[in-house]
Amino acid sequence: MPSTARGLSTNPDKHPKPNVMAMAANTPTVHSPRETEQLFYHGFDNYMNHAFPEDELRPVSCKPLTRDQSNPLHYELNDALGNYSLTLIDSLSTLAILASSSSHSTDANPRALRSFQDGVALLVDYYGDGTDGVGGLGKRGRGFDVDSKVQVFETVIRGVGGLLSAHLFAIGELPIRGYDPGSQIRTSDGDGQRQIKWSRKFYYNGQLLRLAHDLGKRLLPAFYTPTGLPYPRVNLRHGVPFYDNSPYNLNAQEGQCRPAQGQNGELTETCSAGAGSLVLELTVLSRLTGDNRFEQLGKRAFWSIWERRSALGLIGSGIDAESGLWTSPFTGLGAGIDSFFEYAVKSYILLSRSPLPETQSRYSVENLPPMNLAQPLTGEHHDPESFLRVWQEAHDSIRRHLYRGRMYVHPHYVQADLYTGATRAFWMDSLSAFFPGLLALTGDLDEATETHLLFTALWNRYSALPERWSAMTGSVEGGLGWWGGRPEFIESTYYLYRATRDPWYLHVGNMVIQDIKRRCWTECGWSGIQDVRTGELNDRMESFFLGETAKYLFLLYDPGHPLNTVDMPFVFNTEGHPLILPRSSNPIVQGLRRPMVFKQEAGADANTDDMLFCPLPSPPVPLSFSAVTSRSDFFHAANLARLHQMPPPHDINSSKWEFAHGHPIISMLDTGLPLDLIYYPWTLPPELMPRNGISSKILIRPTFDITFPAHPNMAFSPGFLQRVGNGILVNSIGGLRLGMIQDGPLIIGGSGSGEAYRIQAINNIALGRDEKIFLPKDTVASVVSPLDPNFTRIRDTTMLDLVIDVGETRPYSNNDEEASRENKTESESSQRAALAETVDEASGTTSHVKAAFNTLLQHVSAMLLDQPLVGNPKKLREYVAAITPTGPGTAPLPDVEEALGPDASGAPQGLLIWHSIYVTDENCDATLSARIPKEHQAIVIKRGGCSFSQKLQNIPSFAPSANSLQIVIVVSYQDEDDLNPDWLIRPLLESTQFTSSGLPRRNPIPMIMVGGGQRMYDIFQRAVGIGIKRRYSIHAQGVPISNLVII
Repeated sequence: MPSTARGLSTNPDKHPKPNVMAMAANTPTVHSPRETEQLFYHGFDNYMNHAFPEDELRPVSCKPLTRDQSNPLHYELNDALGNYSLTLIDSLSTLAILASSSSHSTDANPRALRSFQDGVALLVDYYGDGTDGVGGLGKRGRGFDVDSKVQVFETVIRGVGGLLSAHLFAIGELPIRGYDPGSQIRTSDGDGQRQIKWSRKFYYNGQLLRLAHDLGKRLLPAFYTPTGLPYPRVNLRHGVPFYDNSPYNLNAQEGQCRPAQGQNGELTETCSAGAGSLVLELTVLSRLTGDNRFEQLGKRAFWSIWERRSALGLIGSGIDAESGLWTSPFTGLGAGIDSFFEYAVKSYILLSRSPLPETQSRYSVENLPPMNLAQPLTGEHHDPESFLRVWQEAHDSIRRHLYRGRMYVHPHYVQADLYTGATRAFWMDSLSAFFPGLLALTGDLDEATETHLLFTALWNRYSALPERWSAMTGSVEGGLGWWGGRPEFIESTYYLYRATRDPWYLHVGNMVIQDIKRRCWTECGWSGIQDVRTGELNDRMESFFLGETAKYLFLLYDPGHPLNTVDMPFVFNTEGHPLILPRSSNPIVQGLRRPMVFKQEAGADANTDDMLFCPLPSPPVPLSFSAVTSRSDFFHAANLARLHQMPPPHDINSSKWEFAHGHPIISMLDTGLPLDLIYYPWTLPPELMPRNGISSKILIRPTFDITFPAHPNMAFSPGFLQRVGNGILVNSIGGLRLGMIQDGPLIIGGSGSGEAYRIQAINNIALGRDEKIFLPKDTVASVVSPLDPNFTRIRDTTMLDLVIDVGETRPYSNNDEEASRENKTESESSQRAALAETVDEASGTTSHVKAAFNTLLQHVSAMLLDQPLVGNPKKLREYVAAITPTGPGTAPLPDVEEALGPDASGAPQGLLIWHSIYVTDENCDATLSARIPKEHQAIVIKRGGCSFSQKLQNIPSFAPSANSLQIVIVVSYQDEDDLNPDWLIRPLLESTQFTSSGLPRRNPIPMIMVGGGQRMYDIFQRAVGIGIKRRYSIHAQGVPISNLVII
């Protein structure tokens, strides 16, 4: 592709145009904090001039944007706009942050600080000071007493979060350079209240906190549910009369009259993000006011979501607030789920200062609705470490089921089935661009970097992020091409720069700022883009553009800002508002002069062995300046985003040309196309290029289909494919089509060794990464040709499964001490419970993996613990992985009928062939009695004390028969530290077998070894039957299929 393909047209226009190409050839301009301040003020000033006191601004038409009163179901608009000056509330924390701009030396930015204080005064003027007296009545009413049905989530993160954050800045809990509220404290002449003097006319005494409390109390009716999940919407004046089943409507004393049943039909569906992302704001509100209801309710909602996660550790998007059931089986990282993960991490950070409130609430918390609808939270629910564990488990599940690695051109995430993990869609939305920032916050820098690269490539392609983009088609998904000024990509860029200091992220910020100026500017503000492909504007400046997008851009280019340097556990909520737990329940009175540095308390445990540290960022390669652009896979993301297929750009957009002359916001360069900001090696600034400029080869995942013809005499039945637990049982192979993919290594002993195929679809049914296909052995044998290279059945010569029937009656043992431990008077239920626990623990320590294809036994083991053998309620059947020995003394396993695996329902099938079992010790010191091998078909021996060969030599000679010794089972007690605990090392029989008299044994004894130690040894003492079951695997083109199991 020639370097001019992305260049500018040089056709003349009525205005002379600058040589943008020449300007771009120089090193890129690193935007200053002052420039990003101007970007903010262009939006804020126009909102105040054209839209205040309404919620938002129409920047194209220069008019206010209000709720859609004519259409209450216009949720996209009405959920956020509550008719309480939303943009001003969302902008206050940004103004407080701008007041510490490094461009103003050590003094506060006078314009920003004045605007912040004036904004607070305006809110109080319009909505009152939050008291019950005359001062509580503002121009628009008393507090937030407005007839607006709003979304609980949006109101908490924007309204409550914005008010709390501004309050924390006002009282000095969050820093503003040059602002010392302690020196401005005055005592009121009337009531003696301490307050901060801001001007002659305004004293700050906690008005924002009282307004936040007022707004929070108006949300409480939404939490009246039996599940702990709040209803999605609430009317700020009337509560929740539109939810027919709300317990709040059944409480004649505390609640309100119940409407006629079924007259509303209001949706009760909320989402994981909406219900589970309230902890930060509501906890801070409780700590500041002493009203602990909010903290309890926010945490209860979070844990109500997590406790409903699937067996795979995944959470869904939609969930019903009344029933607690998932309304959709889809899961992902974006809309409806995103901020739940964010709040798991940030709750851990925020609560690290004080997990539980120090003082009791002045409210009767447990007896006041809605607290009495569910069990109180435990200490674990308040523990910061519990929130961290949620993130760690959730991240592991995301990596396992949603993450697609380098075999898919460039790593990215997909939408999957909540219960199976099967891929359901390939789109990613702009909201999921938050994830690289969260990964950077948790120290997962490599994953954060590779994920961010793809979003960077997408921004480069569209000069914004479309709402949805498909990795499969490489285009906008479903026509969802708008960008409303969302901050998630800029937020992640900010976090990654703070974590790495890599100049690449300043380069990305340049690209974003230039594109916003070029595409979103209007004379009255900044507009969202209705379609990133056409540039059509949507005439709406959402409040988060000033509350988040402009804020993160400013902080990106102001490394010396107090929030970038202060050492204390504060977090940004999901609306970009900084929050921190105060160090006092009443900071207005007691806490205005506290130091800003949070240090370890004296005497605290400073043992660094148990502390978590974030990894250092990767250093740049020699002779380069950026570790990111030096990555060998740097341009793989550009390939996945199809940047190489982009057509040449159009001419300069000249609509802003006249405005650009001498204007501080739009420069002449901003009117042109982004030349030095294109994600290609020939357009990157030279200082960001790696020395060799080489990109590694893109890996292509091998895929193919295997189809089995349907024979004329084959008839398909409804049970042809049957879902069982963690996979699909195939009852007939004719007409079967398997979609194969080679997307991961073959796991042996906990590390990658070789490669494996995986069945990703069967007859167009997508499978999750952990789902398996189960094929009956007889079905495979009757259809599959042993010469077919694409589908070859191979018997495992090393691993097998030992099948054990476990009952109350144990076989004979020479260990009297063990016999005395047998409690014959124990009740049947107690015996089964204890045995189930023993078997379950043993299963966790034995080997069941050789080559990543686990057997059906794993999947049904849990069911077998609770389901006795048919016809005998005192027996359980267990499957234990076993390994054969190696060496000259190895004997082949007996040629006997194999035990059957469980049926599709998990119930045991068939009888076992060996029932006479002898359990002994290490068998090293003396020869066994001659009658033992003659009368017992299996001998169980402990590992250790002597060699395996010596153990076999101490078994007397015997005449082979159906009732004599068939197999020796060695129970291993050793843990191999260097290997996966589920793996057994093959025992070595270093010499041929000899009898106890020293003669070569004419009929060598077959031996196998199992793990599990004492727990497994105890199981054998209760064993009433033993059998063996061979393992088979299927190979395609010589490569094993990891998730196909022969049963």
